[in-house]
Amino acid sequence: MGTDRFGNRFAPGLPYARGRILTSTEDDIAKLERAWRIIERRFQKDGPESVFNFSGLERSLPLEARELPFADDEIAPALYGERLRDLALEHLGGSSRVHDVMLFNRLTAATVATHLALVKPGDVVVGVSPSYSHPTLVRAAQLVGARFVDTSSVEAFAKALEREGRVTLVALTRLAVTYDVFPLETLRSVVRLAHEKGALVYVDDAGGARVGPAVFDQPKMLELGVDVGATGLDKYGTVGPRLGLLAGEKSLVARIRARAFEFGLEARPMLYPAAVRSLEGYTPERVRALVDSTRQVGEALRLVLGARVRETPVTAQLLAEEILETAMERAGLSRPLLVPYEATAALAMLLLEDHGILTVHFAGLPPGTSSLLFKFIPPEMLARFGGPDALAKAVDASLSRLANLIGEPEKVRRLLLGDVAG
Repeated sequence: MGTDRFGNRFAPGLPYARGRILTSTEDDIAKLERAWRIIERRFQKDGPESVFNFSGLERSLPLEARELPFADDEIAPALYGERLRDLALEHLGGSSRVHDVMLFNRLTAATVATHLALVKPGDVVVGVSPSYSHPTLVRAAQLVGARFVDTSSVEAFAKALEREGRVTLVALTRLAVTYDVFPLETLRSVVRLAHEKGALVYVDDAGGARVGPAVFDQPKMLELGVDVGATGLDKYGTVGPRLGLLAGEKSLVARIRARAFEFGLEARPMLYPAAVRSLEGYTPERVRALVDSTRQVGEALRLVLGARVRETPVTAQLLAEEILETAMERAGLSRPLLVPYEATAALAMLLLEDHGILTVHFAGLPPGTSSLLFKFIPPEMLARFGGPDALAKAVDASLSRLANLIGEPEKVRRLLLGDVAG
């Protein structure tokens, strides 16, 4: 269990500390409901154009009116199942001779079902990513009674394989929660070492399934030689719904599918037409356009906030500690009264309240990172807001408003949870 730069110990299963306001996932849900009320008020007052989705995620239902009669749990798989399988295998680099696919109600469900099917109590799951594995991987291993060991380099991964006994599954992430990316040679080394150990490789390829090939010229997911993997259909070039798409070796997918149906983790088949439309509309060029738009935002933020902005090849980020320190400096405070994660949450709520900016902070419960991320920004959305400079100025203004609140935690509590919070 690590600590942040203020000495706060990370909460179990999370890469950041909980505070006295956002103490649990229950509080995160209350915070999300508070955000919904803000969105509702903006819609009622100024219409849908008053909210700007800068989360980098698209979670709509891409269906036309003529397709609605087929959005039925019995009819849709009969009419769209084979087309979905063909598109998914092409998207992920698979072959119908070797591979099969499965659609889940979300990516986390695919991860959980994979562990239920392939991991036994007492086994070891070794995670390897450029920074840290997503908390959902840790939770899935814990759920089935396995021990999760996380690593962030080939060297550490190889040592873990040598040290541990029953390593049955390797959870590989090529595009980490921090949006650092593994180079291709690292990916190939991990797969080779895992198979030499006799372990199966599951890829948590949430956004990497498209970003890897489109931006970093890497192979598609199954072309990496992995056994099974999953991605999200709400990420980076696909337009929803928020579903998890799993693909892999046929017999493994069959086992995972069975567990998914037993535990209610599968996607409703009525959504197959929407998934087909999402995959049909995907182009690598769209991913590159989203990345270019994000780079413009990163440049604008850096002009306003300087070195406090962290940039990766595909994101611009404000780390939670940087948000808290910036607000403290502007407020003239010498010691924090919040944890960094709460400062990020407050800034996200202020951006929504003041400017209608919806960030990815509200997309996960609990979020997989305490940072405020700007990623895969649609250029048309950015233009409608006024461009990258306007977005950077909005962030700066909300940081100043945060500084006015940060010395009074009760005001932050009301901002995040509403007047009903105790």
